[in-house]
Amino acid sequence: MVLALASSVCRMSVAAYCIFCYRQIGTSGPATKTHLPWNDIRKIAKVTGSLILGGFVFITYEVLSLKKLLQIDTQAIHQEKLKSYVYVRTTSLNPSEYQEQFSTFDGEDHECALWLLLKRSQSKDKEVRLQAVQDLANNSHWHDYQYGTVAQTCDQRTAIGLARSKDIDLRFFLPPPPLPKIKNDYPIEDELRLLLVSLPQTGLDPCVQYFTSLALRESSQTLAAQRGGLWCFGGNGLPYCETLSKIPSETVELFCLQALVQHSKVSSHCDKIEAKGGLQLLQRIYQLRKDSAKIQRNIIRIIGNMALDERLHSSIVRAGWVSVLAEVMKSPHVIQSSHASRALANLDRDTVKEKYPDGVYVLHPQYRSSQPIRADILFVHGLLGAAFKTWRQQDIDRRLDKKASEGEEDYSQCWPKTWLASDCPALRIISVEYDTHLSDWKAKCPVEAHRKSIAYRSNELLDKLRAAGIGDRPLVWVSHSMGGLLVKKMLVDASKNPEMDKIVNNTRGIIFYSVPHHGSQLAEYSINARYLLFPSVEVKELSKDSPALKELNDDFLSFAKDKKFSVLSFAETLPTHIGSMIKLHVVPLESANLGIGDLIPVDVNHLNICKPKKKDAFLYQRTLKFIQDVLAQELGD
Repeated sequence: MVLALASSVCRMSVAAYCIFCYRQIGTSGPATKTHLPWNDIRKIAKVTGSLILGGFVFITYEVLSLKKLLQIDTQAIHQEKLKSYVYVRTTSLNPSEYQEQFSTFDGEDHECALWLLLKRSQSKDKEVRLQAVQDLANNSHWHDYQYGTVAQTCDQRTAIGLARSKDIDLRFFLPPPPLPKIKNDYPIEDELRLLLVSLPQTGLDPCVQYFTSLALRESSQTLAAQRGGLWCFGGNGLPYCETLSKIPSETVELFCLQALVQHSKVSSHCDKIEAKGGLQLLQRIYQLRKDSAKIQRNIIRIIGNMALDERLHSSIVRAGWVSVLAEVMKSPHVIQSSHASRALANLDRDTVKEKYPDGVYVLHPQYRSSQPIRADILFVHGLLGAAFKTWRQQDIDRRLDKKASEGEEDYSQCWPKTWLASDCPALRIISVEYDTHLSDWKAKCPVEAHRKSIAYRSNELLDKLRAAGIGDRPLVWVSHSMGGLLVKKMLVDASKNPEMDKIVNNTRGIIFYSVPHHGSQLAEYSINARYLLFPSVEVKELSKDSPALKELNDDFLSFAKDKKFSVLSFAETLPTHIGSMIKLHVVPLESANLGIGDLIPVDVNHLNICKPKKKDAFLYQRTLKFIQDVLAQELGD
């Protein structure tokens, strides 16, 4: 083919050259001589032919030499080709299937398999769809362009499913889209204020009103002016002030974000936040404040609340939040990853039927799993507690901390998430969080007193727990301190509400860690020392031999004996240090004694009664045994 091409080129060159010479000779003579003698033409042709023939031989030689130099090693090409293969797990792929569907596709089998998985991920058959997403997530030998292909072509449902897959490669996700320039070059705090002002301000929950007014009132200048002086709680009606040696850690942005958290609990306000570009503004702040875990956590909390409304899912995905949440899921910090897990679970309507309202967190499983869930374990913290920190491993000293850093011992930030999930993988483990205040002096949301009562907390949490599917499976409650009183109140209230029957009937057992069934010395102490602690509603309700506590305990005992579920109580035997001056036995043995079930004294203080030293410690092992025993039928399969 190369020689033919050269010959053709040469023939064209000879003809062109002859015409060129003819025209030159024909025009170079006198004007009257218009024809060239044939003998002259023959001479020109001989000379030209010799030149062209020599040129042809030379060109042919060069082409053949070039061909020799460009010999291709087909074996090397084959080896390189193999490197670009997508190693798809083919257990669910039928070769004839993709050969049939992609018979006209000009590509290799592995490319067909990639597109087949993408097509199947959009199937109307749910089982096919879920398996395709799992197959996509399980492949780990892909090249960048192949991850990019999935990122650019998968639909919203597939992207969320991939984000909820364990150990997912972040190249599956497109980065957040470029953000529009801020209008009029306003500072971020002004943009947040404009967003808050645009939200409804009438008929709000008192807490929402308080946080909004606080955020709109505070400014960088007023915060700076507070250095070293008295800082009052922004006109909240309390006469108490706090002396600060430095500016409060909360910035103006954090004030505004806390207000937005409250607004995001109201569905109609979420619509306004989305319509006003709030999702993009939050994305901008999130990217700018990577050094502030607190700010980022509040933002993800807002996204998790907005994700409760399925109408906003498309907007959340378009704003680039799926890639952000997938990245935060990999965080080693349990608080950050759990916030992201909650938001993704609320977005994942393909595999999650429950919805997780603000303050309800799934500790396990946080990813999609084929492991069937047999039962639920619900953790409820006490005074000044939280969904995560209450259940951490007992704090270790520096020597042990050094060992932990060397890998000799892993410290658990939340033992239900690590230890219990490992020992009982068939459980769904949930932890709730609600505001409690030891003193009104530091109240974050000073609204009417009844909102902080045990009765109010009970109704509020019951509604959230039903939305999260609590009661649909066998259930064990685990509580610390005042959280145990709240558990008793919720069960008593649920027994009187037909809509909550499932919670009552599916309760299999309760664990109480130092719960003051008959009151606490903490309440007496705070009342007698008003100059140090101004008792909140929660603390007042803990007063020893309180009529309300006695009525609650009597109602619960009657209810528990009728239902015959198991009870295990742990009691502290060591005093607790509160500050540098106060040393107090918070819940004495007699108060921790419910009157039914087993009571086990433990040589720890009130704070550490729910924090085992290590996994093989008695405190954890006895807790584990109780859970396994009461759920033996469910976990035994």
